[in-house]
Amino acid sequence: MDDHLLGWLRTLDEDRLCRILANRPDAIAAPWPRRLDTLAQRLGNGFAAMEALRSLPLPCLQLAETCLVTRQATPDRLASFLGASVEELSPWLDHLYDHALAWPGGDGVIHLAEAVSRWWTAPLGLGEPLDHYLNSWTISGDTLRALARNLGLPPHANKRRTITRVSEALGDPAHLETLLAHAPGGTRALLGAFAWDGPARDVEGTRFVTSGAPEQWSADHGLLYRPSWNVAEMPREVALCLRGPGYHPPFAPQPPEIATIPVDPEEVDHLMTLAAPHVVERCAALLDNTSKTPLPLLKTGGVGVREVRRVAKETGCDEDETRLLLEICAVSRLLAWDEPAGGMVPTERFDRWRLDEGSARLRVLLSAWWRMERSSLRRVDGKYGTVLGDDQTGSAVARVRRAVLSVLLHLPSGTAFADRAGLVANVHWHAPLLDHDLLAECAAAVIDEARLLGLLANDALTDLGRALAGLSGRAGDESDDSVPLVEHDPVLVEASTRALASVRRSALFGPDLTAVVTGPPSAELAALLDRVAERESRGAASVWRFTTESVRRALDRGYDADELLEELAGVGVIPQPLEYLVRDVARRHGEVTVTTVGCVVQASDPSLLAEIAGHRRLARLGMRLLAPTVLVASSGAERTLAALREHGYSPVPVADTGEIAIRRTRAEEPPSGKLILLPGGQVAELPEPADLEAPHVIAEPTPDPQEHARRLIADSRSAGEQAGRTWAVIGRMATRLPTAQQSLLGFVVDRGVRAGITLTGGLTATISHGELRGGALDAWCEEAGDYLEFPLAEIVEVKGAH
Repeated sequence: MDDHLLGWLRTLDEDRLCRILANRPDAIAAPWPRRLDTLAQRLGNGFAAMEALRSLPLPCLQLAETCLVTRQATPDRLASFLGASVEELSPWLDHLYDHALAWPGGDGVIHLAEAVSRWWTAPLGLGEPLDHYLNSWTISGDTLRALARNLGLPPHANKRRTITRVSEALGDPAHLETLLAHAPGGTRALLGAFAWDGPARDVEGTRFVTSGAPEQWSADHGLLYRPSWNVAEMPREVALCLRGPGYHPPFAPQPPEIATIPVDPEEVDHLMTLAAPHVVERCAALLDNTSKTPLPLLKTGGVGVREVRRVAKETGCDEDETRLLLEICAVSRLLAWDEPAGGMVPTERFDRWRLDEGSARLRVLLSAWWRMERSSLRRVDGKYGTVLGDDQTGSAVARVRRAVLSVLLHLPSGTAFADRAGLVANVHWHAPLLDHDLLAECAAAVIDEARLLGLLANDALTDLGRALAGLSGRAGDESDDSVPLVEHDPVLVEASTRALASVRRSALFGPDLTAVVTGPPSAELAALLDRVAERESRGAASVWRFTTESVRRALDRGYDADELLEELAGVGVIPQPLEYLVRDVARRHGEVTVTTVGCVVQASDPSLLAEIAGHRRLARLGMRLLAPTVLVASSGAERTLAALREHGYSPVPVADTGEIAIRRTRAEEPPSGKLILLPGGQVAELPEPADLEAPHVIAEPTPDPQEHARRLIADSRSAGEQAGRTWAVIGRMATRLPTAQQSLLGFVVDRGVRAGITLTGGLTATISHGELRGGALDAWCEEAGDYLEFPLAEIVEVKGAH
């Protein structure tokens, strides 16, 4: 824990502390801290601080980086170094303060969180301070005195004073310029390369031991240091002197402008109402297709291109749309690997999903896309990645997606971006820690995916896109099994309901055997028409045509004529030609029958076959006499052979060529054990049926920062000093516990460890983060999800919890 951070937290008012807690929800996650020292520990956590750093715009990072190379950094010194005014720096410094990544000390010096300080190995391209090199164990006293003489300084017996004088000399631009006036030719070019493109560079080691070489001269005068034979580094002070007094680190307080063009809001809204129902409808069609034909996976993981194209053709989807929806369905747990089926099939969640109203189904898909850690339409070297394949970029892709839509959210209403390069530059300003190459690759894919999902139209965010873009901090992770808060956000609920308000649930049937839907069809209507007719067009109006083949296809799936006509009559008025077509196809349906046969049994003696066909114990083989010398069995050849032999007959197998196929039996080889791999190279397992039937678990709501800020300030004012009396109080009050268990209870108080306790009535609880309040232990109870008081005198057992 940083003492400077704790001291600063104690000076804050409720409003500033509330802003910190709002920006750092990790600090008040359960069990929420009740003391400022506990809060300081959480705020100083390296991983949490880095997550907070990722959310900051470019000026904050530029200020933090500049602080690292400025001695005793104050706002005035930072402003002077950056060539800006204090007023320009103030809002961005406050932004750092509000995330507890930096804070001002009592003397005005800015302190940075340890995780922030570790982020830059060479801030501003500068090396370590001179003290780092001069205090190294590789620098002997004789070497240090020789360096002082080379710089024209009187050698001093005191090492510390010698280091101080050398540092002052090398940090003085005038002194350095005087030195360089007597340097060998080529020294300025050598040092300039280190100053601007350093601080560490590969060198030729022999040049540092060659008399008269610029490298040797620079090393003898403390301008370069070699940590290894072929690598040299330049100290920070030397590089700053060489860059000159006119050098100012980059500072961009304003984001790059995005060129915009006006768009018609009504047209954007209309395109949203066309795209959103289409997504739900096509997703249902895709999942229905995989329920009939499981989607196999490649051995290396993911779905092959051939399978993607097959599904696209059979469902009438575009190939890009199929790629996107397959991955969304997998993330939303509507599609998963099933070992018996040998492929990806719909889960029981799909059965529940298809029963929900359309807007709820849409939100499930949007929420999955919002947290998805792959980019379906991203091209690398001109090629798409494997659908559901392993993507090494992982969560960075999700951050790119949220960053792009967050920037589009701030464009003025009724405008669209006109330049994709300008959009990428603006996104990078808002999220500078995103890899720039990845951002450039994924930005185009994010835009295309958002357009397919109805979030973007004419390069402007729709109402649906605006509702989703405002939830960048609540997306959740791809692996979350709980329902993210995104699905239940009231703004998104309203937008999704309006996006699907124009869906059509009826069709116009024409005498030319067509069905026209004047608007986006509902998923149920589209599924019905897709079963019975061929879709000819999509868009503002969708057209299906009934043909003999399409009606026969529906009959092949188990429908009869009356059932089909009844369902069609439920969505429109059926003309006479359509009824005639359905009944005519149904009348001819089944003229030819096809029977599945397990094997054929032949013999030259008709009486022998008649005996076999009438054998009661062979009835399970499903024997039927087709001709006096031909029997067919529903069972396979191997089972039929075994049964006939068991009952005293002597059959032999015959190959497809008609030859007797008796072969010497070989010992069966054990299975190879080869596994079909899922994304990431692992075999996925479906949850247990009990888990699948369980309802969705709603994610925990975000804690209230204002309430916690008020509690922290009140508790910090009222809390008395507890240090040193923990053991005395526990020893005096927890008399039912042996000494070892009293010690463990003390660690719950002093160190916040977890432990399981049992009370006199048999009640058990798992506790942590305890405080002593009179004769009770006030601790976080995991079962209750809150802080509870447990009387010390009633605790009968304490044991470790892992």
